[in-house]
Amino acid sequence: MSNFKSDVEAVDALAQTYQTLSAEIGKVIVGQDDVVRAVIISLFSNGHSLLVGVPGLAKTLLVSTIAEVLDLDFKRIQFTPDLMPSDITGSEILDEDRKFRFTRGPIFANIVLADEINRTPPKTQAALLEAMQERSVTVNGVRHLLPAPFFVLATQNPIEQEGTYPLPEAQLDRFMLNIPLTYPTYEQEVEVVKNTTSSRTVQLRHVLNTEQILEYQQLIRKIPVADNLLEYAVGLVSKTRPGTTRATKEANNYLGWGAGPRASQYLVLGAKCHAAIHGKYSPDIEDVKAIASLVLRHRIVRNYKAEAEGVTEENIIETML
Repeated sequence: MSNFKSDVEAVDALAQTYQTLSAEIGKVIVGQDDVVRAVIISLFSNGHSLLVGVPGLAKTLLVSTIAEVLDLDFKRIQFTPDLMPSDITGSEILDEDRKFRFTRGPIFANIVLADEINRTPPKTQAALLEAMQERSVTVNGVRHLLPAPFFVLATQNPIEQEGTYPLPEAQLDRFMLNIPLTYPTYEQEVEVVKNTTSSRTVQLRHVLNTEQILEYQQLIRKIPVADNLLEYAVGLVSKTRPGTTRATKEANNYLGWGAGPRASQYLVLGAKCHAAIHGKYSPDIEDVKAIASLVLRHRIVRNYKAEAEGVTEENIIETML
């Protein structure tokens, strides 16, 4: 780490930065502390996130506020049924010298908000998902690297399934976390309405820059993990796979499909980050439990029996923990 004498000092600084970030974001976003924490964890872990919630829960405001506080370049793409892959990645145009010139699409930003990702056809979804995976875009055989850090936050509306193209499981797996947004409490909603219907304006200050974010992403990778924690994380994921030796009774009863190895990787990375933002130098089992639901809920597939009996993904994960 360049700015710190030791990794211990760096973790202390990260925990302090997280507190400052939360306080700054809290000036605009009321409540939603768990959501803010999850988004920050996936950013520092260098993973992408899926925000799932009904309209009007300030998903877009939340993402733009985080981008503002982190002093990152932010673009929003509204996914619609007629959106083409080139509308995301950019395309080649003929300039006045009769030469082809590449014009960059909105994907070339540090934080990209993919609004209502399930509203667009699979071909366009694939263009975004390829960029997420490769962190680059290929147009006419030429590879263009995306800026670092690069972070996609996709939103999905869980209620209207008319005219949508649900993401296949393999593509959902690219998202590190699946973050549910819930309605605010009565008191929070009163505060939201009070703030948003008055002339109040908020000045946000930049807490981190690009260089510091990349530094913290490397720091998370360096945090040591005990073998028993690795075994616990992998053991938890293998419990979700029906028909295997480690599967639990719930998995065999209620799941058609379990989580893959990417879930184990993200559980460990997420636990490291969860520990670091709370000032711990190494994660413990509590840190894995804290993010288990966010990592696993979109990676397990319920069968008809679970749907008929009203057993949710969260119920199944709870019993496994």
